Amino acid sequence: MRFYSRLDDGQCDQLHDATLRVLERTGLIVDEPEGLELLRRAGAGVDGNRVRVPARLVDWALRVAPKEVTLYGRDGQPALHCGGYEYSFGAGSDCINCFDHRTGERRRAVLSDVVEAARVQDACENLDFVMSLFTPSDVTPEVMDRHQMAAMLANTTKPVVYVTLNDMTAHLDVTEMAEAVVGEPRALAERPLLACYKNTLFPLVHNAEAVRTLLDLAERGLPCIYSPVSTAGTVAPMTVLGSTVVVNAGVLAGLVMAQLKREGAPYIAIGWAGEALDMRTMVDIFSWPDHRAVYSSLLHWYGLPMCTLGGVTDSKLPDQQAAADAALTLLADAVSGGHMIHDIGFMESAYTGSLTQVVLCDDIAGWVKAFLKPIEITDEELGLDAIEQVGPGELFLKHRHTRRHARDRWQPRVFDRRSRDDWLAGGAGGPAAAGTPGGLDATAVAATRVEQILPGHEVPALPLAVQAVLDGIIARAEARVRPA
Repeated sequence: MRFYSRLDDGQCDQLHDATLRVLERTGLIVDEPEGLELLRRAGAGVDGNRVRVPARLVDWALRVAPKEVTLYGRDGQPALHCGGYEYSFGAGSDCINCFDHRTGERRRAVLSDVVEAARVQDACENLDFVMSLFTPSDVTPEVMDRHQMAAMLANTTKPVVYVTLNDMTAHLDVTEMAEAVVGEPRALAERPLLACYKNTLFPLVHNAEAVRTLLDLAERGLPCIYSPVSTAGTVAPMTVLGSTVVVNAGVLAGLVMAQLKREGAPYIAIGWAGEALDMRTMVDIFSWPDHRAVYSSLLHWYGLPMCTLGGVTDSKLPDQQAAADAALTLLADAVSGGHMIHDIGFMESAYTGSLTQVVLCDDIAGWVKAFLKPIEITDEELGLDAIEQVGPGELFLKHRHTRRHARDRWQPRVFDRRSRDDWLAGGAGGPAAAGTPGGLDATAVAATRVEQILPGHEVPALPLAVQAVLDGIIARAEARVRPA
């Protein structure tokens, strides 16, 4: 399978040279003592908290960093591979609002939404990892991330990508939770079932908590998705390439620090740059086409694992625009080998999450996977014997070759492909119709499917002792912020 790149080797080389110039001349701010000391000892120029990183350090880090990262399911089996031109799909995190599939209304998200989101993602066969999708408003804010992690670990067996608040204690707590699920720290490092998604303050300002988390994960041998993302026109140049250079400088600086802490530490780069405000409305647009797959092409040139962004929409409803935005962004990132493609379910520029949209996107992701499935030419696939046996002008309907392969083609769970009469009748007729009334549009079918998943999808329960550990960690965190 040939994948798409928006940059050729010469353009990648130019962007790399421009990034080295920013790192060596402009530099960046690192507000964390250990990170500063690691860089100083390695020969970087350090003036207060301003660091200028020489090209040789970047070249070294690119050489020694792993070119692939594997995440595992709760069962200890490999679940997704982050490297080469492979790709995987997952939701996003931390939307403050929920588009309620039961009422069709937008409201503040609560913890039960995080639980339901994890269960729905676990049931969606084309989603490969799980994120919280929502920020619960009904729990102690300072401990919100612990509640999210416990909900995800208990309600999916897939790998978990998580975000923690700006508090190192939160990172340590959620790591302890994951260790309890797999049994011990060594088991977690050998078969990581989670990856931390860590944002920096700005692309060229690496705040203390982000760097501490990055270095702790490197020391433990756990993957960090390091995210010095920017909004073009505010904290980065308005142009796609200018923004890409600034983001790349932040990504490479994080890579250097991670490898200085522990050579060979797993590192997943944020895989997009150039996302911008619409200067007419001052809204952060998630579905721009202009920048898509530019930075991921450069990261492929480096050979770095990455986390990209697709399945998003700026629509306020799971409507035609939402479907088009999601389909185009998922396909664009998949054909460019975006590795971990996250933010499925995001609406309204990440202010609102929707389980209806997640289920719709599961069908879109299935279509993309079927489209990008490698072609293997075999005698059975060519069907020459069947062609010879049936002959000209006859039908293949009764031939055993047809019976063997009748179920090979991709089938949707929401998208309806029945006759109009069958669609109006509802009920039987295919996966999209099962248990749904007739005459529904795709949004209504998706909402119905969510309601079928939630009571019917079984997730193996965590052992009671493990669940008790998770509950204890949350109680301990609550006591720290709300002492008796």
